[in-house]
Amino acid sequence: MEQRQPAETTMALAGAALPRGRLVFERVATALLADEMVAPNDRERIQFSAGGARNASEVHPLVLLSNLKLHAGQPPAGELGLERLTEWLATRVGMRYLRIDPTRVDVASVTGVVSHAYARRHRILPLALDAERVLIATSEPLALDWLADVQHLTRRRIDVVLSNPLDLHRYTMEFFGVTRSVRGAHGDVRSTDSNVGLPSFEQLVELGRTGDVNADDQHIVHIVDWLLQYAYEQRASDIHLEPRRDMGRMRFRIDGVLHKVFEVPPAVMTAVVSRIKVLGRMDLAERRRPQDGRIKTRSPGGREVEMRLSTMPTAFGEKCVMRIFDPDAAFKSIDQLGFSPEEAAGWNALVERPHGIVLVTGPTGSGKTTTLYSTLKRLATPDVNVCSVEDPIEMISPEFNQMQVQQNIDLDFAAGVRTLLRQDPDIIMIGEIRDLETAQMAVQASLTGHLVLSTLHTNDAPSAITRLLDLGVPHYLVASTLNGVLAQRLVRTLCPHCKRPQALSETDWAAIREPGEALPEHVHTHVPVGCLECRRTGFLGRVGLYELLPVTPRLRTLIRADMDLAGFSHAARGEGLRTLRRAGLEKVALGLTTIEEVLSVLPPKE
Repeated sequence: MEQRQPAETTMALAGAALPRGRLVFERVATALLADEMVAPNDRERIQFSAGGARNASEVHPLVLLSNLKLHAGQPPAGELGLERLTEWLATRVGMRYLRIDPTRVDVASVTGVVSHAYARRHRILPLALDAERVLIATSEPLALDWLADVQHLTRRRIDVVLSNPLDLHRYTMEFFGVTRSVRGAHGDVRSTDSNVGLPSFEQLVELGRTGDVNADDQHIVHIVDWLLQYAYEQRASDIHLEPRRDMGRMRFRIDGVLHKVFEVPPAVMTAVVSRIKVLGRMDLAERRRPQDGRIKTRSPGGREVEMRLSTMPTAFGEKCVMRIFDPDAAFKSIDQLGFSPEEAAGWNALVERPHGIVLVTGPTGSGKTTTLYSTLKRLATPDVNVCSVEDPIEMISPEFNQMQVQQNIDLDFAAGVRTLLRQDPDIIMIGEIRDLETAQMAVQASLTGHLVLSTLHTNDAPSAITRLLDLGVPHYLVASTLNGVLAQRLVRTLCPHCKRPQALSETDWAAIREPGEALPEHVHTHVPVGCLECRRTGFLGRVGLYELLPVTPRLRTLIRADMDLAGFSHAARGEGLRTLRRAGLEKVALGLTTIEEVLSVLPPKE
């Protein structure tokens, strides 16, 4: 099979030639000037830098040019960074440009295409492999003497793309390094205990007797360190370590969606989970019962990051989930959370009252804890005593006093609130109201002059009232103590770099509109496209949808033991309640998200 070369022996564009072979600073700089990519004021700086570049021949020319912080001579204006220089070079030599997304790379398979030494020598990195082709990234588009060898070795078509030289070097080191660690750890663990390899469900109860399966092995330490740093860099909120019969899976949850990032042999997965349990100060010998733990580490930028650990016995070993709590994400301002000015004003009015109950409702993972922490952070001034009882403590904050629920010593939410009432609190946060006793303690605390914030699991804001009634709280106590309810959801936001406007159709409008609403004129939605910044998903980050229900005097009169939820919801809308559906529609109209995203998190229409 003949592979078409992506570059001829000599390429001459705009009068500047790039000869075949390794890129040379002078040649690349001349071509950059010839294409008028550099602002006139910076052209002389390149000439002065050419002499110094000869002494840095091992450094890629694009890296040297990006370090000069040149200003662009072509729109868009700004600095000529490494990514933009790489895109320019790809266009010039007629090669496809690709920004490496490490979450899309099957590391175990691509690192078997060529050796680490070969990849470093030729500045190449395989990125994808199937039955017909191999996708290989390079930072040397005119030095392709390796192409025929790899094509002969793999017996597949070779697709070559150009990638950022720093990313290429970094991921080459990381991918081959972690693969080498997995292989080394596999050998070590296998030699330590032959029974660890493929545990069946019957063997699982005996696993506690095998002890530490090399959790401190240098290979395992390297794998875990890489995993934690990798997850933070990819903005993951959760890390899932899932044992399977043949190959254990490592997955990251990014913007609410799970991505598979790596597979390891079962024995290595067992050792990795053991290493994480050591870091989280969990019982290493106990593999039959679920356990919880915490890890506090530092991000690559030096900030402290907390991780909450949870293990669960499965048929093939312990499954471990690590939830990552980035302080910057947990403590945000109300505006950063996605509140509109009206919603922010209404929420602030509720939480600034001296006493009463304020509830935040929504399913797991809808951002309730982030909203409460951000609110408490603002309320916890030096003259206010803020106390919380949580299960578990999500994020340690120096501004307030936090108590951990411990069921093994009968310290549940109700007992925790009872204790807090003797601690002279001004504001009490209860992690969740789950039963009548906790609800009664929350009511008691609010009646004695405290502001109580807590969470519930309900579909919308009005349902929180019927939930309290179902728990057994008398309707007159609910009416007298409840200040308001905030229902919320999280939706993925469209990538600002690639989203595309589209006219709103009748079908889309019918799916999301409130009953009786007519299709507005000249309303555009946006659709995801996918680009390098958003990993080709079309989405980047998440934003909150909020339904704020202040309990007004008229609504208090409607809270009865036999309350009609539909009638109460209709009355609440008459009092100005903006439903989650309305909040979602406004986010769609602002171009922040899509109708499909909003519909995926909304409760069904009545």
